[in-house]
Amino acid sequence: MSDIKLFNKWDFDVEVVDPGLEPYINTEPVILPHSSGRHSKKRFWKSERNNIVERLVNKLMRSGQGSKKFSGKYIRGAGATGKKQKAMGIVKDAFEIINQRTNDNPVQVFVDAVQNAGPREETTTIIYGGVHYHQAVDTAPQRRVDIGLKNIAVASFANSFNSKNTIGENVADEIINAANNDTKSYAVKKKEEVERIARSSR
Repeated sequence: MSDIKLFNKWDFDVEVVDPGLEPYINTEPVILPHSSGRHSKKRFWKSERNNIVERLVNKLMRSGQGSKKFSGKYIRGAGATGKKQKAMGIVKDAFEIINQRTNDNPVQVFVDAVQNAGPREETTTIIYGGVHYHQAVDTAPQRRVDIGLKNIAVASFANSFNSKNTIGENVADEIINAANNDTKSYAVKKKEEVERIARSSR
C-alpha cells in the first residue's frame, strides 16, 4: 500500500493529531480520488470509505453563480454539480503549489487544515415558553470535518472572483493559511467567530 501515491506523487503517510477526528478523516491510499459515487447512498460512508482528498474534490464541484451571497459574491451552495475531472485538476494544481511553497507533503498540510477549520462548539436554537434561546452545543466530529471542507472550498471560490490568481492558487492559499491556523484563512476566521458566539451563549 505504501507504493500507492496520490496522483503518483504524494504518499498518505500522514498523521491526524486530533483523536476525535481520526475516525472521520479517511487517508486510505488512492491514486485518483474518484470512487464514482459508490458510497453516496450509504449512511456515514462518506467519512468511512471516501478518501478525504476526494471529499475536497466533491466540495469544489460548484457550477458557477448561485443564489446565496458569500462575501459579497454569489456562490452556489450544496447540491451543485460540475465536472469532476476539472475539480481533480484544480486539487492537483493546488497540491503542487503547496508542495513548492512549504516543501511538505501536501496531503499532510491539507489534513492539518481540515482539523483547524472545523468549529468545536456552535449554537442551536431552543424554544422554551414560546421564546427562542441560543444554546451552546458541542459540534459532532463528522460535522466538524464537513464544515471545514465546505468553508475551505467556498472561500477559495469567493477569493477567485475578480482576481488574477487561478482557482488552484486560491485553494492552495486557503489550505496553507488554515493549516497554519492563520486568521487570513476564511475557514479559521469563521471557526473562531462561531466559537466566540457559542461561548457567549453558554
